[in-house]
Amino acid sequence: MKFDHRFRLKEAGPSMRAYEADGVTARLDFFEQILRVAILRPDTPPLPTWSVCPNGNMPLCGRDKLSVEGFVLAAPDVSETEGTVSFALSGVRFSIEKRNFRITAETDRGVLYRDRSGLAYNFAGELGRGSVHYTDRFPDQRIFGLGDKCGPVNKANRRYALAATDSMGFSAAYSDPLYKQIPFYLCQHAAGSFGLYYDTYSNGSVDFGVEHDNYFEPFNSVRFEEEILVFYLILGTPLEIVKRFNALCGGIAKTPEWAFSYCGSTMEYTDAPDADARLRGFLSQCEEHGIRPGGFYLSSGYTELDGQRCVFHWNIDKIPSPEALADAFKAKGVRLIPNVKPAFLTTHPLYETIAQNGWFLHDADGAPARFPFWGGTASYLDFTNPGAYAFWKDCVKKQLIGKGYQHIWNDNNEYDVQDESVLADCFGRPVPACRIRPLFSYLMARASREACEEAGVTEPFNVSRCAIAGIQRVASTWTGDNLTSFSELRWNHKQIMTTALSGFSFFGPDIGGFAGPKPGEELFLRWLQYGVFLPRFTLHSWKPGEPSTMPWLYPKRMDAVRRLFDLRERLVPVLYAEAERSRKENLPLLRPVFLYDPAYDPESDCFLVGERFFVCPVFDEGARSVTVTLPRFGSWRLRGEGDPIPGGKTLTVPCGMTDLPVWFEKEA
Repeated sequence: MKFDHRFRLKEAGPSMRAYEADGVTARLDFFEQILRVAILRPDTPPLPTWSVCPNGNMPLCGRDKLSVEGFVLAAPDVSETEGTVSFALSGVRFSIEKRNFRITAETDRGVLYRDRSGLAYNFAGELGRGSVHYTDRFPDQRIFGLGDKCGPVNKANRRYALAATDSMGFSAAYSDPLYKQIPFYLCQHAAGSFGLYYDTYSNGSVDFGVEHDNYFEPFNSVRFEEEILVFYLILGTPLEIVKRFNALCGGIAKTPEWAFSYCGSTMEYTDAPDADARLRGFLSQCEEHGIRPGGFYLSSGYTELDGQRCVFHWNIDKIPSPEALADAFKAKGVRLIPNVKPAFLTTHPLYETIAQNGWFLHDADGAPARFPFWGGTASYLDFTNPGAYAFWKDCVKKQLIGKGYQHIWNDNNEYDVQDESVLADCFGRPVPACRIRPLFSYLMARASREACEEAGVTEPFNVSRCAIAGIQRVASTWTGDNLTSFSELRWNHKQIMTTALSGFSFFGPDIGGFAGPKPGEELFLRWLQYGVFLPRFTLHSWKPGEPSTMPWLYPKRMDAVRRLFDLRERLVPVLYAEAERSRKENLPLLRPVFLYDPAYDPESDCFLVGERFFVCPVFDEGARSVTVTLPRFGSWRLRGEGDPIPGGKTLTVPCGMTDLPVWFEKEA
């Protein structure tokens, strides 16, 4: 009966229970600090997961979404009456109303989590198509996470799309969606904190207070196109929840130390007809200005063929000898990170070979599905096809690693596939590609990393623009093609804090802004002051008609720029050590202060780097000082020097645009 589903016990074990009503199964799995809930239908078996693997071992074809392998199982005492199920998990008391399976969790401080009254799940289509989850909205709730979302750090009273798209030139204040699809969020209110992670790759939406309905108490909602709903309710403090989410997804890959040094990047050099000379000129310019880069991102212009980008094709008119170019950079200790894209234009020399092997996403008749891509028409490689996956690895080995390029930049991998008739192989279980769009980005990045490892690269640096939860195991990321302005600088910072609370450790924005006008002198220097403490220290831009945003953009300011780059180089070993400590603890390197000091404003411009540095950027045009309140734990030394200052103290520190940034080092 619709709107009135009476669940009965179907199966029970020490660490799981399953209930059934009207052909729907509601399953509970009990783990340490985590409750997994699955709403299942017999006619729709769940797809595998490529995100959840607490033991860090993810098969290429995915893992059973209901597997318990790698979890620390819990065995709570469960009591049942005709109408309710009750148990305690990790100190939290749970009760479930068997009518419509409404879950409530309580602590000594009150209700921590509760499903909406009436109907919280879409059992029989009463709530439309796909899967739905309604939960109570607490009046004082603060919401964090969801990937690289724009807007305030606290996402309460906002609505977001759960999807990934190429959003070049986005506004960090309001654009949505962006490049990553991470359906994980953290909710904090008076009774405590909890995290929710939804294990799906289908498009959806989340609402934290925009929608109101007269027939229900205030609620949050999540909707997905996928019919099956599997989610994890994660318990603990906000810091513990972020840590447990990373552990749930298998941890974080190690980043080599050199990647913390300045890494150059610009589309201008590889788009130029004399790309080889321009790239070598970068090395000369760095030497001239006393800058020591660790790497250089090789934009896709090196693949140009008849005016179009053809991945794995080397334009030997621009770069006569890829091997000689790699050797020149290697001789200076600089690693090259070439850009690769997962779509093959119909004019690509390899297009017909790939099509004949059936390695593209395809229509029902097997023909390659075609899409607009970079000024042409292209087909996306189907990384869920084992043949296509192996083909990609072979190309990376032969065309890149074999020529001296040992690190990979996986770009434009958001897979703009909306048509439900376009199919993916999905390892022998064909599905509409639109249902697993962001999964292709993970598999692409994984294939690139495996190619490097199989070729003997000891510490590959692998970066991916699009991401799902779990991509941390195989790649780092960045926050995409941002805009250049003072306003965007501050909103980029909020985006950075949001990304840090979503499971990412090594990442950052394009310093100086990717799109828009070139930064003025003051903005350029303020962005560098901020970027010195970010894991990814990369200037990258595409500004037709304007000079690239390079360290020497303003020759008269080179003394100030050089001081900032010298500071970064001094910090690299410390940042690397903090990043390694964070990785082993499954924590982000960048952390909002409220994770340690709950009273601290989550929208603050200040932030922590590990537990060692407290950084206080200047984001306002014309400002010449910054006023900060020190975190209330420990004592702090301004720029690591002088007498310790007790936590909680508010002070104003001068900081001109040519000064070193303001930071405090925690007293050991």
